[in-house]
Amino acid sequence: MSVTEALAAYVVGSTLEAIPRDVRDEAKRAIFNYLGCALGGSIEPALDVAIRTLAPFSGNANATVLGRPERFDALHAALLNGIGSHVHEYDDTLPKNYIHPSVPVASALFAYASANPISGRDFVHAFILGFEVESRIGNAVYPAHYTAGWHITSTTGVFGAAAAIGKLLGLTTKQMVWAFGLAATQAAGLREMFGSMAKSFQPGRAAQNGYTAALLGRADFTAGEQALEGPRGFAAVTAAQHDLRKVTNGLGTDFELRDNAYKPYACGLVVHPTIDGCSQLHREFHPSPDAIAGVRLRVAPLVLDLCNKSTLTRALESKYSIYHAAAIGLVRGKGGLQEFTDEAVRDPFLERVRAVTTAVGDDSITEDQVHIEVVLRNGETLSKFVERSLGNVHRPLSNEQLTEKFVDQAVLALPRAQVDAVVEQCWRIDALPDVGDLARATSPRTAAASRTARTTH
Repeated sequence: MSVTEALAAYVVGSTLEAIPRDVRDEAKRAIFNYLGCALGGSIEPALDVAIRTLAPFSGNANATVLGRPERFDALHAALLNGIGSHVHEYDDTLPKNYIHPSVPVASALFAYASANPISGRDFVHAFILGFEVESRIGNAVYPAHYTAGWHITSTTGVFGAAAAIGKLLGLTTKQMVWAFGLAATQAAGLREMFGSMAKSFQPGRAAQNGYTAALLGRADFTAGEQALEGPRGFAAVTAAQHDLRKVTNGLGTDFELRDNAYKPYACGLVVHPTIDGCSQLHREFHPSPDAIAGVRLRVAPLVLDLCNKSTLTRALESKYSIYHAAAIGLVRGKGGLQEFTDEAVRDPFLERVRAVTTAVGDDSITEDQVHIEVVLRNGETLSKFVERSLGNVHRPLSNEQLTEKFVDQAVLALPRAQVDAVVEQCWRIDALPDVGDLARATSPRTAAASRTARTTH
């Protein structure tokens, strides 16, 4: 059996009862974190522009866009959900391959659920399978795929969305193989887009394209049947080095959700150690921005590859700046949504600290660590070494911290009472008779209410 067929057969034959309880519980945490991010991003200009531009092209408008009053066809809703949930860079990440795994899968699933009755049990099961598929494919091609410049969230996310929707549609193994082939031929996304609206467009398109692949697979729209392992298949074309054994080894026993991480800071994961350490220095010493003569950082080399933006012109760029990360930690002691706005980019105190911050790559520093030295004008040096940053696998956010994060984001789009109701529903998603009710519960009660929520929170 080929790698592609083995993966397809696993998805088709999987039962929820065969999935360990801890994995199902982690899936609920991932879905919960995703939905909070989708609501927080629902008022962002990127989503406004996309909705305004694409509305004339929507088909049957029977699907909810999370956090919005507008309705679209399910394929466009999947795209728009993906943009909104990823735009703040606050969604979950697998540190082993830097995939943001929930966005492509959950964006497609919530679009499907808002247009078709689906139980919470089936929704969670499909989510776990989609998460597993994209993550395992990512493991097989990382790091060569990522190093080449592919946005691995979107290039592998399209497989996850295809698997999840395909499971709900009841595809046969042959049809799932075709769906994976159709996903492979639509896999796209470039790291060059980081710092722009196109960055969140990419996983949104992965959700939409994966959904499309599953629909066509169900209709017996054929595709190449060695999408992953073929000599001109996904792995060979997009990764100079790959190991397809990682797709199937331990399949059904070892689950990728156990390695998932949830962000405490609204930016690229690799700068989290810097925000964490600088925030600790802020709390311990409260250095004045004017008193800081220089900041020296030793970071993992990947940090400078991903987040070396020093000249910032817009808010989205600040999410990929190690210099901004140090500044917000030292000056504000936090890295929430308000630390990555146009106002924050122009903040003179943050500008000053960014200007005196330097960073060097050090092979002895892991991607979850940082060494920080803050030199003060009086000659004193403040030092901090972060061994493991907050939010990563070894220091995970609790359910209470995830709830606090959810509420902080969601109240930007919805009244607090509505947010509390959504929180309660989402934590028991596996018991819901129809997940479409949860998706619809995120829509502003009226357009006027939506505008009021945006201006009062």
